[in-house]
Amino acid sequence: MTDENDDGHSLSADEVHDRIRRGERVNLLDVRNREEFEAWHITGDGVETVQVPYAEFVAAKARDEVAEFVADLDLREPVVAVCPRGEASATVADILRETGIDARNLAEGMQGWARVYVSRELSTDSEGFEGATVLQYDRPATGCLSYLVVSGDEAVVVDPLRAFADRYVADAAERGADLRWAVDTHVHADHLSGVRALAAETDAEAVLPAGATERGLTFDATLLGDGDEIRVGDAALTALHAPGHTTELTALRLGDLLFSGDALFADSFGRPDLERGDEGARDLAGTLYETLTERLLALPDDTLVAPGHRTPDADPNPDEGDCYAARVGEIRDRLRIPGERDAFVERVLDSFPPRPANYEDIVAANLGRKSLDDGDAFEIELGPNNCAVEAEGD
Repeated sequence: MTDENDDGHSLSADEVHDRIRRGERVNLLDVRNREEFEAWHITGDGVETVQVPYAEFVAAKARDEVAEFVADLDLREPVVAVCPRGEASATVADILRETGIDARNLAEGMQGWARVYVSRELSTDSEGFEGATVLQYDRPATGCLSYLVVSGDEAVVVDPLRAFADRYVADAAERGADLRWAVDTHVHADHLSGVRALAAETDAEAVLPAGATERGLTFDATLLGDGDEIRVGDAALTALHAPGHTTELTALRLGDLLFSGDALFADSFGRPDLERGDEGARDLAGTLYETLTERLLALPDDTLVAPGHRTPDADPNPDEGDCYAARVGEIRDRLRIPGERDAFVERVLDSFPPRPANYEDIVAANLGRKSLDDGDAFEIELGPNNCAVEAEGD
């Protein structure tokens, strides 16, 4: 698939993603600077990337030494050039083709990559799913996962992204349902929430955990406490308070399915330092230990965990509709949580990646304390989410 406005030398971000998802080899030439590349880049099985700044290509062309310069790069063909918006990389792709290399440009660059949004139906063979359909949405650029649950003529979306609010409405309508609830499991720090946008555009009610008020929530929302239920059609989602990543985080259970938000991932768990900083991280890490050992990982082994994020190198689970999900028993074995609370806390405090870009502004916007137009909202959340503690061994 090529860009309709291009001469056939560009690939769309969706096409690149499809190739990665199919397990094909994808050769990328990232022409951003090293700092930009290391902070955020395209990953996946079969992806091989060479990083060379755009300025070096310009300099080689000015010296009339492009052929020699390109030969030293030892690029695999076909190669796809990548930059922030698809402009500099288009120039580089042209330069490469002039030397006889099969090169294309990633249309719209990393901004185009950030607009890729795919969905798949989660396997729902467990008890409590009668008549319900569950879609998992994946934003490959950040690893954010959202969910649409449809039962009868009603639907609920869990952890929706503002940038894709219309998508949930359309997908519910395609399945003969109206969106009744838009739920955040917690106050997100890595992306703009879609709950208010959906409440404004539809009859859906915005829902947040009750503890969001203590964090400074400024807009009207239905507040969800531990044990409360959200009914959608014939299905019921039950709230399970799971603090640690944040104080208010509340997971949702649908039969044997757990929407865990950022409390628990398939191979890690949410970092505890974003709400209260370094000073409060130790106490929240201890809370996280109790949540994991006494609540989430204490659930039956066959409980299916549908997390709020996936790590960049995570593989979809073919046993669960090719979605990013795993059973509690598998996750418990994988995480190897220390038996002692203090040992867990120290491990967590030593395992923080860089904080998400602009996270303080994003939190303020998600609480209703800061306003952002659609353009600023899209720009502010570009980059990696970095909401997970680094898995052991990373």
